[in-house]
Amino acid sequence: MSLDELDKKIIARIQGDIPLEPRPFRQMAQELGIDEQEVVRRIRSLAERGIMRRFGATLRHQRSGFTANVMVAWQVEEPRVEEVGRRLASFRHVSHCYQRERCGDFPYNLYSMVHGRDEQQCRDLVEEMARAVGIEDYALLFSRRELKKTSMRYFEP
Repeated sequence: MSLDELDKKIIARIQGDIPLEPRPFRQMAQELGIDEQEVVRRIRSLAERGIMRRFGATLRHQRSGFTANVMVAWQVEEPRVEEVGRRLASFRHVSHCYQRERCGDFPYNLYSMVHGRDEQQCRDLVEEMARAVGIEDYALLFSRRELKKTSMRYFEP
């Protein structure tokens, strides 16, 4: 799975903000000296080859009215991690869901980020999720302040 120089230039441009317009790749194509269809074809190829996992938008949740969030650390039996993780990830207030290794005396191995209007709504959502998956052992880690939020940069333009 090799990348040529044009792939790297395209990745450098799509890893940042994309213009909010009907044809966001037209300007990129002009800057690269290729046609718009070639940009789209290459982006699709990056996804098909598994180089690019997903293509998405980042919602600034604080600006959209979701001012609270909580990382929920769940203690899940290993045979159920996949099932429980998929179920938790399906909740619309969940933006991230990860399995991690248990660490020392901290027995949790599945983590989900839940967003809400306030802390009470987050607590209510987590209780609903816990009932849905039948998990009683979890810890709530509320965010207090955002210190950094950026996307990874693999190639610079």
